[in-house]
Amino acid sequence: MLDQLKRKEARVDLLTRIGGPRDLDRLSLEQLERLAEEIRTFLVDAVSKTGGHLGPNLGVVELTIALHRVFESPKDKVLFDTGHQSYVHKLLTGRQDFSKLKSKGGLSGYPSRAESEHDVIENSHASTVLGWADGLAKANEVRKRDDHVVAVIGDGALTGGMAWEALNNIAAAKDRPLVIVVNDNERSYAPTIGGLANHLATLRTTDGYERFLARGKDILERTPVVGRPLYETLHGAKKGLKDFIAPQGMFEDLGLKYVGPIDGHDIEALESALQRAKRFGGPVIVHCITEKGRGYTPALQDEADRFHAVGKIHPDTGLPISTSGLDWTSVFGEEMVKLGHEREDVVAITAAMLQPVGLGKFEEAFPDRIYDVGIAEQHGAVSAAGLATGGLHPVFAVYATFLNRAFDQVLMDVALHRCGVTFVLDRAGVTGTDGASHNGMWDMSILQCVPGLRIAAPRDADQVRAQLREAVDVDDAPTVVRFSKGAVGPAVKAVGTVGAMDVLRTAGTDAPDVLLVSVGALAPMCLEIAGLLDAQGISTTVVDPRWVKPVDEALAPLAAQHRVVVTVEDNSRAGGVGSAVAQSLRDAGVDVPLRDFGIPPVFLDHASRKEVLAEIGLTAPDIARQVTGLVAKLDGRYESTAAVAPVSD
Repeated sequence: MLDQLKRKEARVDLLTRIGGPRDLDRLSLEQLERLAEEIRTFLVDAVSKTGGHLGPNLGVVELTIALHRVFESPKDKVLFDTGHQSYVHKLLTGRQDFSKLKSKGGLSGYPSRAESEHDVIENSHASTVLGWADGLAKANEVRKRDDHVVAVIGDGALTGGMAWEALNNIAAAKDRPLVIVVNDNERSYAPTIGGLANHLATLRTTDGYERFLARGKDILERTPVVGRPLYETLHGAKKGLKDFIAPQGMFEDLGLKYVGPIDGHDIEALESALQRAKRFGGPVIVHCITEKGRGYTPALQDEADRFHAVGKIHPDTGLPISTSGLDWTSVFGEEMVKLGHEREDVVAITAAMLQPVGLGKFEEAFPDRIYDVGIAEQHGAVSAAGLATGGLHPVFAVYATFLNRAFDQVLMDVALHRCGVTFVLDRAGVTGTDGASHNGMWDMSILQCVPGLRIAAPRDADQVRAQLREAVDVDDAPTVVRFSKGAVGPAVKAVGTVGAMDVLRTAGTDAPDVLLVSVGALAPMCLEIAGLLDAQGISTTVVDPRWVKPVDEALAPLAAQHRVVVTVEDNSRAGGVGSAVAQSLRDAGVDVPLRDFGIPPVFLDHASRKEVLAEIGLTAPDIARQVTGLVAKLDGRYESTAAVAPVSD
């Protein structure tokens, strides 16, 4: 065992000596190249044990080394867009314990201010870094600081509109220092698409005009009489020549100095380019060509996403160590293919996440009926409105947390125009390990105020299939179908219906105590709560509304037959389903105490879903205990008073 440990340490001997960025300064180029290989060895070994973003980090090893050699973090601000490619940055800034990566008490999968002074921004939504960089550079200017600001953004994130809004502002200040590093690996999750991607591809495959012009100058200056005037004419028209030879002119049209393309795995070339950019004194784009998954054969052979994100895998083969059961995403993806065969008007939209949201098989079956809009959720929602107006029914599949970005478009373009668009929200509720920015805990709150919009929260795979079909049958309003991350449990059968609601459990008495309103995937937990209450002599009816917006008209009369109403949802309690149910009861004049359980309005630290739910008290024992106390309190009130005041929390 000791020999094994020594051999392992020898494989990352240089890395273990790096306690901070300045430790890189004393390394030779040969040592830096060896360090890059050690980092890749470390990443494959560590991330295969925990899961995480492997491919993106394997691609930025040399780039991150060069950044920390040229710039002086934390004085200089090095910012990462999205942040899933920050593992190498963590290693070089003194964080080399990856044993609990993305787990409670371990390192975050993204930059984290709580972890290090070297981490500046920690939100993991794409296309925001240039806005941050613009603000920080302006602050340096006002405060008269000589700090540098460096923004690292991938070619995928450049498909987002916010990035171009920021570029427009950055370019307005010709003498405000700001270095933009474009990490161009032709991919976000999957290969990057669109006009910008084509432009960057042209830059990758075209010799620079500088070398062309230099060769031309040498030849022309040796040509008698006409040579020098002709060279000067060409040089004076270099903008047009530049666009012809290497069309980086798109960036320079904005007023941004362009450097590149640079081999993103050549440390010496990277340092030279970054030093030039650092000295320039204005906004500069350094265009680096990198290879996602570099150095790891299983990642390079994965054409889908180059091991963008992996679970626990065997480090030698890249194969999963274990397989889980059927997951929510796959259920949706399979049903979409069936719908596609049945209805020619059904089309699909994804925002650079074809495989993660389960639309890969739909693309295979209907390549002409799927649209990848890039990291552009706002555009995707408006385009969906246009598709619907044109007579199609678009299904826009997106992570729940990312729909936040398109709220205005859902409200003013889709709902206002009564467009039949279905939004399918994957990773709804507590997702856990990806941390605060990836929990899908706001969708049912922010969408409650959208007139005409309907929200379905399926409790199991059967309901995903059924409610997706119900959603695409609506052609005069937006619909939303939201479901959780990971494996889907066994079917939860209904024992009856009230209105359009499914009854999952009857109280078994004519004078029931508690009406428990179960939302979505929490149905098994709600049935467990009912069992715990029953053991305390508290009779409970459990209903699944299925469609949580609008609130079913049958709910208020049903609530009036119970002493207490309890709602349980995997969404923020602020403005969520519980709030909507309470409003519905007030509107109907039903004066029954209501207690709503859900996610508190706080940002949740990364941990497993189970750990997060336990931490916020969203477990069957916690809820049953509180409901038992509430019923006991009501019993006391009934003994002493004739009327019962509503209880709120």
